[in-house]
Amino acid sequence: MTVQNSISAEELEEIIILIQRQYGYDFSDYARASLHRRVIRCMQKAGCLTAYELKYQLTNDHRFFAWFIESLTVNVTEMFRDPSFYKELRQNVLPKLASYPAIKIWHAGCSTGEEVFSMAILLHEMGLLSRTRLYATDLNPANLDRARQGIVPLQYMKDYTANYIQSGGTNDFSAYYTARYENAIIHKEYRKNIVFAVHNLATDHVFNEFQLVCCRNVLIYFNRNLQNRAINLFSNSLTPLGYLALGMKESLLFTDVRHQFEVVNPAVRIYRSKR
Repeated sequence: MTVQNSISAEELEEIIILIQRQYGYDFSDYARASLHRRVIRCMQKAGCLTAYELKYQLTNDHRFFAWFIESLTVNVTEMFRDPSFYKELRQNVLPKLASYPAIKIWHAGCSTGEEVFSMAILLHEMGLLSRTRLYATDLNPANLDRARQGIVPLQYMKDYTANYIQSGGTNDFSAYYTARYENAIIHKEYRKNIVFAVHNLATDHVFNEFQLVCCRNVLIYFNRNLQNRAINLFSNSLTPLGYLALGMKESLLFTDVRHQFEVVNPAVRIYRSKR
């Protein structure tokens, strides 16, 4: 029997319940197809042939659970991903935020930090970083540990440089980081105004008020119930006329607060609160 055939829908539900009861992580409203694929991938990496083996490891080995959560929640991310989105921020959103004496931006589901580093660079180039506080949150503590160190794989920097240029950047992108062995380290001056913290969109609540909330390519892993919860959370976290940015494949369409937002740019999924 292959690993791919060794976990049923019922067994996946049992694993979700086990994780919630023993560790407090709630995956009950995550999209099942995506979650199933991720669990199977973790089982393959760990050499678990059956759901029973996986449950045994999760129950009895806290270090295994920490690895499992890290592997399960790693999202695809990159610096200046979707350059047209960052061009819109540069040209039309951040200039509006410049009128605030103090700017607060939340990156929800920040993964290993590439998007919040991109935002910090944009803010620096516009002369706004010194009066901006960026809050970068994620479910995965291991992601946050890496992000706090400013570590980005060096092998991707050529592609990230191309993204930066396409987004309207004109500076020497290599000036923003130092190459060290196989990693690039984002300079501290671009990270000093970033606050990294654990936050769970499935269970946690509003913790501050922001002019801009970015949650890109996270909602695609949620079912509609959790998507709705997250969007309500973001709506309640925004200042009047604050901005919300979602991923290119995400939408407010099926949420009960969609009428509280106006579309700023439909192509790059930027919205503004009407409240």
